Amino acid sequence: MKLLTKELRGKLLANGREQAKVKGTKAERDFWPVVKFFYPAGAATWLVTEADPEDHDILFGLCDLGHGFPDLGSVRLSELQSFKGRFGLGIERDLHFEAKGPLSLYADAAREAGAIVESVRPSSALSPATEDEP
Repeated sequence: MKLLTKELRGKLLANGREQAKVKGTKAERDFWPVVKFFYPAGAATWLVTEADPEDHDILFGLCDLGHGFPDLGSVRLSELQSFKGRFGLGIERDLHFEAKGPLSLYADAAREAGAIVESVRPSSALSPATEDEP
């Protein structure tokens, strides 16, 4: 399975370029996850919001390796693409994932649960017209 389509890659890069302009300031963006990756034979999950505009192989998002400590961080797309685990299975993209809110909402829920969960409640402060939404 192809992990990123041209459309997804374009959205991740657009978010990365926008974030690069304000990184380290109060204006940093809290993007909605663009894509969800997972390992079908384990508990590893990634919710990705952006790609580094200078090194497109570096993705940023909420990373959960299945050890109970999900955290915000970076992962290399090439590592996800080349990984082969049990039964020769690799990382897959969740074709049915639809973000319900900004990454911070998922991060808060994941820290509380000890894993990335999809049962986050959409933020009432955000409407579907919010510019951070996919």
